Amino acid sequence: MRENLTPSKVLKYFAILYVVGSLFYATGHLLGLGKSSATNHASIAPRSAADEKTLSVSELQDRYHGSQQVTWGTSQEATGEDLALSKVFSDAMGPSKVIPYYFKAEESADMEEVTIATLVTYNRFKVLSRLATRYKGPISVALHVNDDSSKQVLLTDLHKLFDENPDMRRYVDLHLVVDKFDRQFNMWRNVAKFFARTDYIMMLDVDFYLCTDFRTSLKANPQLMDILRSGTGAIVVPAFEYIRDEDGEDWRDFPKNKEQLMIDVQSDKLDMFHRDWKRGHGSTNYTRWYGSTEPYMVVDYNYSYEPYVIFKKEGSPWCEERFIGYGANKAACLYEIYLSGIDYWVLPDDFLIHQTHHYPIEARAKERTYNKKLYSYFREEVCLRYSRTMIAAGLWDTSRADNVKRECAKIKGFNDIIGRMHG
Repeated sequence: MRENLTPSKVLKYFAILYVVGSLFYATGHLLGLGKSSATNHASIAPRSAADEKTLSVSELQDRYHGSQQVTWGTSQEATGEDLALSKVFSDAMGPSKVIPYYFKAEESADMEEVTIATLVTYNRFKVLSRLATRYKGPISVALHVNDDSSKQVLLTDLHKLFDENPDMRRYVDLHLVVDKFDRQFNMWRNVAKFFARTDYIMMLDVDFYLCTDFRTSLKANPQLMDILRSGTGAIVVPAFEYIRDEDGEDWRDFPKNKEQLMIDVQSDKLDMFHRDWKRGHGSTNYTRWYGSTEPYMVVDYNYSYEPYVIFKKEGSPWCEERFIGYGANKAACLYEIYLSGIDYWVLPDDFLIHQTHHYPIEARAKERTYNKKLYSYFREEVCLRYSRTMIAAGLWDTSRADNVKRECAKIKGFNDIIGRMHG
């Protein structure tokens, strides 16, 4: 007897087909079987500036990213990838068009490599290029493109950037986020993380110069590698900044080892990043770091802490996308990572230095006021969520819950609520 196909069954069959197709699609990317946009762009002659300005978002995807799109045989079914990605980044402002692997790195990396996951804006293209040449390892970067007439200038210069630097082509996976919403930093971080192709990522701001080879340090330390593999720890690379802006403009003058760095620190030329906001990086305990020769765990954590960390991609929390603009966005991301049971461990000999650039002061002040309020509510929300999750999973009386217990107890009334839930 022929089975009646109800709408719910049709939807169920389509969902199964989509999942199977997505598995083949993702597997092709991981094995490097798909054609890369970085390769394809060389064979696509740029249009004139007048023509390019008329390109819609869908035309951008079709023209530069056609080989990456999931298709199902009809134009209507070809929206499967868009639908999936809209759910993945559903807490962000939208609608947004995410175009993964607009450029795809020519070289594949070992799965135990560390992918630098970062974001870049138009005015920081040269800094990204410098990072690719310095790191010579996998980089996953999200680039926001305003969906207006300015996108042609950006895309033209982007292609030029990849044409001029072979290290960009070798190592950088670049993903476009096309919409009209500026400064969705956490959403962009999630894009870079989501499409990273190794087991470990380093969440880094593109303006920091890699003064030392932290990958070699990690590989030489079995304890830290075990911590990374277990997913129970994140590795902090301490960040520094020159006191005078002009001293931080030429990366070629930056110290190349801890001994050289200490000379600048002792002469008060160099200090912890944002030393005027000690809560941001103070938990790294720079005084201890100066004399340390072994990794150590961060013990004096506070909710404003926002170090640059290496951690396992799988199983780690995503950055909260409701934070729009400056202020608290990165701290909220790292706060949730900490509450999930991931401890922070500090590398004793490696460091980063900020390359001087100027910020939009007025915009930062306004957005920080809003995000400060949001962060206060968010802390309560995420504390309750992780507490309930760990209680339900039988983890509340294990070391995995130590960070939640210790940090969330600072919130008024939290222990009373948990006592009723767990009692």
